[in-house]
Amino acid sequence: MKEAYMAILFFLFSFGVIAQNNTLFQHATESYNEGEYNKAIGFYEQILDNKQHSSELYFNLGNAHYKLGEIGPSIYYYEKALLLKPNDVEIKNNLSYANNMKLDAIDEMPETVLVSFYKTVVNYLSFEQWAYLAVGMIFLFVLGYIVYYFLYNATHKRISFIASVLGLVLAVISVIMAYFQYNEFQKDNPAIIFSREIAVTSEPNDRSERLFTLHEGTKVNVVEELGNWQKVKIADGQTGWLPSEHLKLLKKF
Repeated sequence: MKEAYMAILFFLFSFGVIAQNNTLFQHATESYNEGEYNKAIGFYEQILDNKQHSSELYFNLGNAHYKLGEIGPSIYYYEKALLLKPNDVEIKNNLSYANNMKLDAIDEMPETVLVSFYKTVVNYLSFEQWAYLAVGMIFLFVLGYIVYYFLYNATHKRISFIASVLGLVLAVISVIMAYFQYNEFQKDNPAIIFSREIAVTSEPNDRSERLFTLHEGTKVNVVEELGNWQKVKIADGQTGWLPSEHLKLLKKF
């Protein structure tokens, strides 16, 4: 009886949070449409405080910050939206616009055709989306097998058999892609610079040599952490240290 009571309370609480988030999202959309971007951001952040996140929410936050000319936060939220929907054209377009407004223009290290093709295929979907696709293909495999079992027409049986085998093959491929994409996801620890300008040094202290300067909105990859300092790597391969307070990690949801 106690477990059932707790389950009912949990359901009512969850339903209440969802309803509240829907109301906040509606208020945020209305504020955004009226040009009250700071107010919209406040509503969106309340949804985040309720532990709900989505690509749509981060995308809208990116748009609101972009309207205010806040390049660092806009790039940050576009990148977070892209982590959840890596193949979304609209997110990519808006991120491209925001990136054109940042100061740092860093040339990426060249990649071989094979490596570029591998990353394109693996990162076409997130590992969660690859997993969902695998489940769908397994369903197709089972459905094709059941249909094959009950059909009598030879041509129809052949079609259902081929569909079943195709579903199995695609399910295996999707699982492999999910595994590779998850490894890629775990390997990188991207972050966005939030300070107007920050010097990157050779060692994790203020007395060491100044290597180069980064500006708001630049994307880096955190490769090491020591106290309140982060060692970062930029797209052209250069590395150095900067204080943790000057960047925000993208995978921290």
